[in-house]
Amino acid sequence: MKTKILVVDDEADLELLIKQKFRRKIRENQYEFVFASNGEEALQRVAEHPDTDIVLSDINMPVMDGLTLLTKLHEANNIIKTVMVSAYGDLANIRTAMNRGAFDFVTKPVDFADLEVTIEKTITQVKQLRDTLRAIQENNILKMYVDETVINFMARPGFENTLLVSETVEATVVFIDICGFTSLSEQLPPATVVQLLNQYFDQMVKEIIAQGGHVDKFMGDAVMAVFRGDYHLDRAVDAALAVRSSLQATTPVELDGTGYQPKVSIGINTGEMVSGNIGSASLKRLDYTVIGDAVNVSQRLQAAAQPGQIIISHDAYEKVKESFQCQPVGEITLKNKAQPVMTYEVVE
Repeated sequence: MKTKILVVDDEADLELLIKQKFRRKIRENQYEFVFASNGEEALQRVAEHPDTDIVLSDINMPVMDGLTLLTKLHEANNIIKTVMVSAYGDLANIRTAMNRGAFDFVTKPVDFADLEVTIEKTITQVKQLRDTLRAIQENNILKMYVDETVINFMARPGFENTLLVSETVEATVVFIDICGFTSLSEQLPPATVVQLLNQYFDQMVKEIIAQGGHVDKFMGDAVMAVFRGDYHLDRAVDAALAVRSSLQATTPVELDGTGYQPKVSIGINTGEMVSGNIGSASLKRLDYTVIGDAVNVSQRLQAAAQPGQIIISHDAYEKVKESFQCQPVGEITLKNKAQPVMTYEVVE
């Protein structure tokens, strides 16, 4: 990979000397040199060449000296590494340069063999810094697509050997669907649809996280959230109520003279479920999630809920009836259930 080097010096013959001494590196496309005669001009060159890796700078220059340039460079681009190349090789100048962020110091008259070694050393440092920043960016992007539970799981020693390990847990699952959003998406531009959906999801997620839950997955215009730990059912109901209130307070979307006010239908169920990585190891596509009858019932309760309703099963009702105001909805028939299931609506 080619390294771009900015040389900053008011000596007119230095440019020619640099090109002569490094002609092989230039010819082999390993080095590319850019030149400036003072610090102010150097900042312009950095703006023109944001991919600059290294600056070789004199100290004593007109308009803007090299020590001032060091401070400005750090503000303009904190990846660039600067090597001072100056006849002023006294300890005071060296310390000042280092305190202002210089990577190294080479004295004049320049030993070009030593300068090349210094450049190569600096290239290694810049590459490591770029790799680190890239890894941080990739990690931040990963966090946008992968649940924190998975990231923490991956951080465990030897996690590769436990990818398919599962456990049985007591938890509460909440399914939240945005009512009428599918038909709305057919009437709005794609960019507007995505913006609105992300806005609604963001409101939901804040309320879920506030109650200690985590988002298991987004499915179209629906969210599946899981709550574990102490009082997981109570916290799940609190989150559902908060989500409903948050979306009801959202400004309506104007469409053909009518306003679309987002409403949610919510199903909540609690019980024993299996937690683990579900998917295909050979395809390298796994989803860290929960499965089981309790999860299925939660989704089917949501499907039975009307806009604005929070529906829970009889078992869940018995556990929360003293903490939340509920009213009976009636028995409904759920898929794979031999007997109808009595359901209740959480009012407040």
